[in-house]
Amino acid sequence: MKVNLMHGAGGEVMGELLRTLTAFSHNNAGGVGLESLDDGAIIPINGSNIVLTTDSHVVRPLFFPGGDIGRLSVCGTVNDLAVMGARPIALTSAMIIEEGFSVDDLARIVASMDQALGEAGASIVTGDTKVVERGSLDGIIINTAGIGIALRPVRDSTLQEGDLIIASGTLGDHGISILSYREGFEFGETLHSDVAPVWPIIERALAAGDIHAMKDPTRGGFAAAINEMAHKSGVGILLDEEKVPIRRSIRSAADILGIDPLQVANEGKVIMGIAPEDADAILSAIRSHPTGADAAIIGEVISGSRVVMQTSIGGERFIEPPLGDPVPRVC
Repeated sequence: MKVNLMHGAGGEVMGELLRTLTAFSHNNAGGVGLESLDDGAIIPINGSNIVLTTDSHVVRPLFFPGGDIGRLSVCGTVNDLAVMGARPIALTSAMIIEEGFSVDDLARIVASMDQALGEAGASIVTGDTKVVERGSLDGIIINTAGIGIALRPVRDSTLQEGDLIIASGTLGDHGISILSYREGFEFGETLHSDVAPVWPIIERALAAGDIHAMKDPTRGGFAAAINEMAHKSGVGILLDEEKVPIRRSIRSAADILGIDPLQVANEGKVIMGIAPEDADAILSAIRSHPTGADAAIIGEVISGSRVVMQTSIGGERFIEPPLGDPVPRVC
């Protein structure tokens, strides 16, 4: 078997590759291992919970409506910390730059990273730079690792029957917008990426009530994230199609492109499983921030093992995890 693009797309095919990539025999130092395959690792130190994560970013094009690779590299990492209940503190920044890359574009990328760091309340504290021969890669690759502090760590595997499912905003924005832009489709100013730090809304939600599980629906989109949460938690999920927030422009573009908006990456959203008695308070807290203005309760956790969508015409359909993200190179 050879590695192909599907192996990096966040769906079921990627799971096959992860079994190879995580086959370390010495992977449980200090009780911290890879077995949970969460968005980061929780490391208990002297009564504190340090969360550590890392991510590499290879988006094409490097600049797109709503963001660029710099903003994406910061948000992708701080969001992985945030969905584990951790306040982002410090990031590393490692850049691999192709010979001939524009210094002006590099300065633009760094400025974008700086703005996103300000929104997230974090800082770049160390990094590395490598320059490779022309033609070795597509412009620039950025790796960012991050650490945060979690007072109440949250995992993606602890949904409970009776929990309500919240989507913090509209789904499909990032992947559909980038693909439309990449392919030259003209949709005016209606399509743009949602790339943004989610810690500001998660911080408010944590203060408002009991969050049992969280995940950001990046590669593989909402469909991959919600199925992973259900599978790890050993539960089923019942969704209401009419309550799932998708912008009309995104739905129209997805129909033209022949892509399910639930299967493409989001870069500024979070999926939560919350205690039902805290639903109103948590939803209100999320909506009080501009990033969470379109948040909605979209379903509930039930017994079983499948994710089921009640459709607008009264039927039901299974929401299956995608084999891979149908839009490569978007995060």
